[in-house]
Amino acid sequence: MPNLNEIREEIKHIGSPFDVVRRKYIKELSEYTGRNVIIYYSGWLQKKIDGVSVNDADKDGFMAVIHKMDKSKGLDLILHTPGGDVAATESLVDYLHSMFGNNIRAIVPQLAMSAGTMIACACKEILMGQHSSLGPIDPQYNGIPAYGIVEEFQRAYKEIQTAAANHARNQQDPILFGEYQAKLAIWQPIIAKYNPTLIGECEKSLTWSGNMVKDWLSNNMFVEADEKSRSKIVDNIITELQNHSINKTHSRHLNIQKCIDIGLKIRRIEDDNTLQDLILSIHHSSIHTLTQTNAFKIIENQDGKALIQQVLVH
Repeated sequence: MPNLNEIREEIKHIGSPFDVVRRKYIKELSEYTGRNVIIYYSGWLQKKIDGVSVNDADKDGFMAVIHKMDKSKGLDLILHTPGGDVAATESLVDYLHSMFGNNIRAIVPQLAMSAGTMIACACKEILMGQHSSLGPIDPQYNGIPAYGIVEEFQRAYKEIQTAAANHARNQQDPILFGEYQAKLAIWQPIIAKYNPTLIGECEKSLTWSGNMVKDWLSNNMFVEADEKSRSKIVDNIITELQNHSINKTHSRHLNIQKCIDIGLKIRRIEDDNTLQDLILSIHHSSIHTLTQTNAFKIIENQDGKALIQQVLVH
């Protein structure tokens, strides 16, 4: 007969009814595919708090759930995240590659935005449905796209330079002089708000994130393509995902057809009814957990090992 402590540990392992249902479907998906499964779910749509985005603390959760896994089975990583810190994303992907090599598939039941898209691009393929979306990977500074900051500065420089050149060619023309003064008056207070190193930091951030995803795509998703084709495909994907002038907003949702069109290696989950049902059952049960409990982030594997972060209730 189990003692008090053993009963407590058993209850803790079984978890709440939400945990029981969610874990059942995660286990069933793993049994169906013969692969390891980890869900990486954030409750940013349900709870507006710190910690919902990708951060360095998440690696502790992945280390806990990956411990003692049979790495030879590969990994299906189910992503639902708004994205987050680029450095934390790089570190997390490096860790996953060190554990599973290139044998990682990303599954996106609904949304994997920003850094979530970067993680998906580090996998050998991405499983999506008609309801799934990825997002642009342009880095942000205080909620402002780095690409937009650089683009705005370049526009200001070009407009002022053009007005100055026109005035220099005909210094007697008061209209040209007025246009030059107007451009200065418009752009000077805007540029004055920029920190001295802001433009350089934005350019470095764009280069860093772009090169990071380019390397991941080249060395995994398109590693088997010939060098010329690989370079063309990868460059097009980076341009489409990173160019703010194309996507217009960092929160733009890129549906499955758009992701296919830009060249990503996408597998439609609708092609396998059983797979689709299992993925959506995991998604719905995870969303119920995030909506109806204090949980705001779940990292969990098919064996019920989990790190579930919860809002502290005082």
